[in-house]
Amino acid sequence: MCNPIRRAVSADADRLTEITIAAKRYWKYPEKWIHLWLPQLTITAEYISNHEVWMVTAEDAVVGYYSLEYLNDELWLGNLWVLPEHMGQGIGRLLFEHTFERSRRLGFSVLKIEADPNAQSFYERMGARKVGEHHSEVFGQPRTLPVMEVAV
Repeated sequence: MCNPIRRAVSADADRLTEITIAAKRYWKYPEKWIHLWLPQLTITAEYISNHEVWMVTAEDAVVGYYSLEYLNDELWLGNLWVLPEHMGQGIGRLLFEHTFERSRRLGFSVLKIEADPNAQSFYERMGARKVGEHHSEVFGQPRTLPVMEVAV
């Protein structure tokens, strides 16, 4: 049973980082990629202070969270992660639907997402559509991230 979503505080940073890394590992990325991404996967107290970060608990433990980021007058989903053992239980949907409420309250009508390729189908089920791609390389291997947006 999930409890209501609540705003994260600086003291939650380590737990949110654990959730992020566990969820990223769920997709079986090479461990050297995970180590390369650690700076991006680490949620700091400063990050929580500078962004909207919301989390949900189940059985008194934080099991998922999301964050919103402002970039060039646009609102972006910075993170949305759920512990692997809690995936498929509606927690991701609950968190994503909460982003709609927050986005509207902040005065935005569109939420932008640079998604992990493994999460693209989830975002499409939530109503997002692909509007572009971000190309990069990881250890010489090409990597394409879908850029998506959803009306809120």
